[in-house]
Amino acid sequence: QVQLVESGGGLVQAGGSLRLSCAASGRTFSSYAMAWFRLAPGKEREFVATTTWYGGKIYYADYLESVKGRFTISRDSAKNTVYLQMNSLRPGDTAVYYCAAGQKPPAYDYWGQGTQVTVSS
Repeated sequence: QVQLVESGGGLVQAGGSLRLSCAASGRTFSSYAMAWFRLAPGKEREFVATTTWYGGKIYYADYLESVKGRFTISRDSAKNTVYLQMNSLRPGDTAVYYCAAGQKPPAYDYWGQGTQVTVSS
């Protein structure tokens, strides 16, 4: 059974940092792209960043000017874990953050349950 389990969310003040983790299990993910999305109240789900399993290709949501330069995606293949380091957090970053895995993005085959990130002003 494939599982993606996010952790690391929480409540943080504006300007603070959080590191989200996504632990993947249940299959081999070497041919999968791993991605982070977020869903804020009243908004559509947004793509944040993606990386291939071995980190050869990394892309960020450049159209989201608010994310660029503050968020960093990385992975530890030995631990089957993908991370999202988020710095200089803003209230606008408040959302549920989801991890996803897919062989043919932008289609993603597996999703985690999400982790809540709340940034207070």
